Amino acid sequence: MCLSNIYKNEIDDANLLAKNVAEIKVVNGELVFTDIMGIRKTFKGNLELIDLMDNNIVVK
Repeated sequence: MCLSNIYKNEIDDANLLAKNVAEIKVVNGELVFTDIMGIRKTFKGNLELIDLMDNNIVVK
């Protein structure tokens, strides 16, 4: 199973927005992240980086 961490602007612990994200959707122009426990978080922004090898995603 591939779960990712979501960061704002750059990969840094201080910028962590969500952990163990299993699903990403775009809904009405917003990014909706759902973690392994089914908890959803919504953010305004754009995907900047998706690194599937290190399981990191950066949004701006």
